[in-house]
Amino acid sequence: MSPSLATKIETLKVPGANLYYEVRGSGPVLLMMPGGPADATAFRSIAGQLAPHYTVVTYDPRGLSRSKLDGPLDEERIVEVFAHDVHRLLAAVTHEKADAFASSGGAVIALELAARHPEQLSTVVSHEPPSPTLLPDAARVRATMEEVTAAYRTAGIGPAVQIFSDLIGGGPPPAPEGEPTPEMLADMMRMQGNMDLFFGPYVLAIARYEPDFAALNAASCRIIAAVGDKSRGQLAHNGGLGLAKRLGTQAVVFPGDHGGFQSHAAEFAAKLREVLEG
Repeated sequence: MSPSLATKIETLKVPGANLYYEVRGSGPVLLMMPGGPADATAFRSIAGQLAPHYTVVTYDPRGLSRSKLDGPLDEERIVEVFAHDVHRLLAAVTHEKADAFASSGGAVIALELAARHPEQLSTVVSHEPPSPTLLPDAARVRATMEEVTAAYRTAGIGPAVQIFSDLIGGGPPPAPEGEPTPEMLADMMRMQGNMDLFFGPYVLAIARYEPDFAALNAASCRIIAAVGDKSRGQLAHNGGLGLAKRLGTQAVVFPGDHGGFQSHAAEFAAKLREVLEG
């Protein structure tokens, strides 16, 4: 691997936490925002595809994986707090405008970032944001997301996963072939450790968050709603369509499903470059 493509591991102190982040490549900054219980690992494959063209920044959101809390988490304002963390992270890595790609719950957080700090951003790609506000049956979806958290707190992860899976559609991702590597086992262990935050306050925060559409429509940055070509009919895909409608645009279709940046990394990276540079 050439020195320009080596991965640099850094930490950033923010109020109440230490953010773990990774930097690869060179060129304009492209920040990759994970959703749900995911961390920087979610973008490992696509980061390698993008690093020859961008300075790719991936990170673990506060309270997840390697971004440890050292103070209380404001659970009712997770979207706002996580977005402000990204604002601080961008300020630490560049003085220029950056691009951002955001997935799932991260795509909701990216809307808060774009509404509050558009001056830091050139283009934001919000890929399949699962926000009830973006859906025609918002009240039902919000109530079911709250039911997920209630089930987790009273009955454990099994019932919560069942309700959540029924809500979002699509089923679990296929299991990798062969024996898991030590790296894969470490990734799985971190994800298991993130479930308390995800099925607890995180799901509730995403369910209750209301994007500021006036600010988004007036933002100086470009906001792209994105969906997967294999996730039609699923909740998050419909969220991407709903975002495009609220912005008065057409959703851009990316390869794969909700996690297409992992399953179709090369094709997804090519599409993302086309969108960012078009």
